[in-house]
Parts: sequence; structure tokens; C-alpha cells
Amino acid sequence: MAESARPLDINQYDPMGGRLFSPSLQAIPMPGIRRMINTAAKMDNVLHLSIGQPDFPTPRHIIDAHIQALEAGQTGYTLDAGLPELLSALRDYYSARYERELTEDNFIVTTGATEAMYLALSATAAPGRQFILTDPTFVLYAPLIRMNGGEVKVIPTRAEHGHQIDPQEVIDALSMRTFAIVLNSPSNPTGTVYPRETMEAIVKEAAYRGIYVFSDEVYDHLLLDDMEYPSVIRCTSDLDHIMAISSFSKTFSMAGLRIGWIISSQGAIKKLRRYHMFTTTVANTPAQWAGVAALRGDRSCVDEMVAEYRRRRDRVVHLVSETPHLSGYWPQGAFYIFPSLPPRTDGSLLALRLLEETGVCVIPGDAFGDACSNAIRISYSNSMERIEEAFERMIPWMARQRF
Repeated sequence: MAESARPLDINQYDPMGGRLFSPSLQAIPMPGIRRMINTAAKMDNVLHLSIGQPDFPTPRHIIDAHIQALEAGQTGYTLDAGLPELLSALRDYYSARYERELTEDNFIVTTGATEAMYLALSATAAPGRQFILTDPTFVLYAPLIRMNGGEVKVIPTRAEHGHQIDPQEVIDALSMRTFAIVLNSPSNPTGTVYPRETMEAIVKEAAYRGIYVFSDEVYDHLLLDDMEYPSVIRCTSDLDHIMAISSFSKTFSMAGLRIGWIISSQGAIKKLRRYHMFTTTVANTPAQWAGVAALRGDRSCVDEMVAEYRRRRDRVVHLVSETPHLSGYWPQGAFYIFPSLPPRTDGSLLALRLLEETGVCVIPGDAFGDACSNAIRISYSNSMERIEEAFERMIPWMARQRF
């Protein structure tokens, strides 16, 4: 088993011989992303194609709102569900975007999308419940499911298919034990956007069988082609069997402000609000005011960021096609591409050697699943100048490799 997927050895850190920590910690893998970034931090002149957060400054009107909230003394707790003004702004924004009537009771504000997904999965995963995930997928989902006794069933995807999922393959994988399907579109690590027909087929079949759909939609505004975003909210007549999760982090370059949310039925949100009180209690208050400004204010800043990501995407796809031994595709969202290496290549070892010998940092595929060890994640959340320089180092180095 690759190092990034190996369960944490709790005895290594526990002088009491494993008696201190819960056995469920064994479900937490060694973080392949952090391993690469920590290694890079000890080196000079590293070019990062690894970072999974926007490289743009937070828009000025959002910063101003955050400062004004601090100066106005808005530093106490909000309601457990979130700042009422933010809940109203979320209601208005999503009701208009998805052309359906939502209320404040369909939302809970969380400490980033990470807490939102933590609440959703840890509140529902249990022994005997099976969750279907794609492979590769974001590193958070499977450990949370397994820590709470749930079972993970994966559906591999491939670069030659643009890492798209076949909805029929998902439907065929459903069984009496299937409790939920976890989707992420646009995807981290692949940048893949599932078309509406895929989402509708999965959501409708899940509703028919009484299966839940958890949809991580944090990149929902980072669409790099001319298309309508196919949220699960658009694809269902009711919210009883879905939870849609998003945040301000990627859309408005607010990753460190840690404001996310869940959209679901009023009954589900009511239960999650109670659970939320025993996790982070409430989200950061001044940052919630910044979120109000993000939703109510000028969003041309988002269009400008997306235009630049699109320009970078177009260039990176071309550069990947010119890189020996890499097989790419056309990602339509987020700021990632997940090209394949030749079969049976140890992507983890290759990524480490690439970093040590060229100073270019990428993330090995096995950080995102067991079926994609011969791949790497490239992030183009960096300036075009640095992207060009990184590939100037990487292309000749890859040409010298023998597989």
C-alpha cells in the first residue's frame, strides 16, 4: 500500500501503546499532499504546481466588510445556524440561482466546507452503511466514512475518459447496503465537471431507491467552459435525500476565512444544527459578515478570476500534451488536471524525485485513491510565469525518464 494511503500508526505517537487514541484513527491516512508540501518547504527555489487554493487576493469589498465587522464589535457568537444576515443572503442567492424557493431553514453555516462535509458524513456513516465514491476523489471523504464504521465502495475513473463517471456504472454499483453516493463536481483532483444528464440520472435513481447523495460543490463557480452548473439542487424535486456543500473559499479567494454551508431539507438541517453545536459551535462571526458582502456585492471579481483560470487551463493542457509520458484531457472546472503516467508507474516516487531533482512540486495520484497511483495532480493556481517555468524544468526531465 502506498505511503499516502497507509493508515496512521497510532502506536508511533502514543507512549501508552495505542491505549490513548481511538482505534478509529487508524482510518486516517498519511496525508500525501502535506508530505510533498512539507518536503518542499525545506528546499529553495521550489515551483508549486501543488497548492489547492486560489492565488488571487481576496476582493477589496470583502476585506472591508471583514474589517468593519471587527471594528463594530461583531466578535461574539452568532446563532448556531449562522449569522441571520448570511442565512438570508444565502437563501436569496441560491433561490435565484436555482430558480426554486429555499428558506433560511435549508441552510447551516459551518467552519468551511470541511466542517460541512464532516458533519454530513460523520452524522450518517455507520456500520452496515455503504458509501459510493469515485477514484480519484478528494482525500476527506473515505476516512470520515471509515472512522464512523461505514464501508467505502469506489468507482475508478480514467484520464482517457476525462475522469467522467458513467451514471449507469454508478447505478449498477448500487446494492441493498448502499446508503449514499458522494459526488464532487467540479472535482478535486481532476477538474472534471459532470454534465447535467449524469447528475440527473444518479440523483433520480438515488431518490427512487431511498439513497442519499452528498455533493461537494465548493468549485461550483469555477467553470472554465460556457456551461450551466449542474448542481444536485437543480436535479431534484425535493431536498429530502440530498446535501449540497459549498463555501466561499474557492469562489472568492477566502480560504482562510473558513466559511462554508450545507443546503438540505429543513429536517436534516435541524438535526445538523444540533450536531454543529458540539463541533465548532458557530463559524467565525466577522468572516460571516465578509460572506454577506461577497453574496450581496459586485461579483465581477469572480468573473475576472475565472477568466484567468481559463487562460491558464488552456495553456496547461497544451503543456501537458508536450510533456513526455503524460496523458492529459480537457478539465472544465476548478484549477486542476490529473494526467496519467505509464501503467504501473509509482507516481509517488516519481513526484518525490521530480521535486528533489527539478524543484517542481506536484501531488502524487495515490493521495487521492488506490486506483490512480500512476498519476499526478497539477494545480494551475499559480501565475502563468511560474507555470511556464515549472514546465520548462519538468519537460526535459520527463524526457530523460525510462518507464
